[in-house]
Amino acid sequence: MKLIRTLMAAATALAVTAFAAPTFAADDPGPPAYAQALKGKRVMLVPLAMGFDLAQGWAHYLKKEVEAWGGTFETRDPNWVVDAGAQAITDAISSDTRPDVLIIHAPDLNSYSKLMKKAQAAGTYVILVDNPANFPADAFVGSDWDRLGQLEAEAAIKGCGENSSKKIGLVQGDQANSSSLYQYAGIMKVLDKHPDFKVVAKPDSNWDATTSRNVTTTMLQQNPDICSIIDFWDGDATGASAAIRDAKLDGKVFLVTTGGGEKAADCDKLQDGTYGAVVMTELARQSGDMNAIIKFLLQSGQPAGTSHTYIYTLEKATTKADLKPDSCWDLKALQAEAAAK
Repeated sequence: MKLIRTLMAAATALAVTAFAAPTFAADDPGPPAYAQALKGKRVMLVPLAMGFDLAQGWAHYLKKEVEAWGGTFETRDPNWVVDAGAQAITDAISSDTRPDVLIIHAPDLNSYSKLMKKAQAAGTYVILVDNPANFPADAFVGSDWDRLGQLEAEAAIKGCGENSSKKIGLVQGDQANSSSLYQYAGIMKVLDKHPDFKVVAKPDSNWDATTSRNVTTTMLQQNPDICSIIDFWDGDATGASAAIRDAKLDGKVFLVTTGGGEKAADCDKLQDGTYGAVVMTELARQSGDMNAIIKFLLQSGQPAGTSHTYIYTLEKATTKADLKPDSCWDLKALQAEAAAK
């Protein structure tokens, strides 16, 4: 028995010694591999224009992250002119400082397809943001516009209520932009399931607030009992809201739109009743998705044009009742943060 106790004590002492011994991990290979793959790489954003909230928000978060890992970030501003955007892309891919990653906010389904193919052939990864195109980009990051349209239609039906006229008006963007075409398809999928609701007008605004105001004015003159209007973008829904106000139909017409989730553009207008519901993009998360796919592609070693990834941004229809302190991002706060550096 004494021998057994002695052996057990020795085993315990050995175990304690083993656990107490220091361990030395091998150097983590991740940080140097990460740095080698990313340092010095160039990322360029070509939006539809730099003068609106989404583009400025994307640029803020992309610049912050790219410069943090030792890369270079730059933008080009076509200012809503398709030819200027095409020229910016052409200049970028023919330059001695060709970007390693090109992020493009496409104006329509086809305009930049040949240029994006040329960029990939030159070794540049192409990421489409927000607007899909008829082109196999290395990645698409943005809304599932069909699903977004469904969310808008569901919000409009709910906003109309039980005792409404069941009349709905649409203010589309145009007949070329993918976000407008797919949004319309999603709206109609929902309305097809609710045949008591009728679309009584569906003019285009061409993404212009003044045009939206004019076509909405005509719509309300012809159908003063409309219960809801879906305007396809908050940038021109301000025009639709003005027309509703001019017709003295505030509180009677439930206005639904979609936007980038910026405070002044969306949350403030939900709070004051200008909009009944907004399907908002979580911009910080969407920008994070872009940053993640950029870092993946640059480390992957795969040739440009061989990856086809879709990352859809989580969205929901937000009403005044849903608002929380973090429901929107604040462009002025981002600008102040940038100015402070």
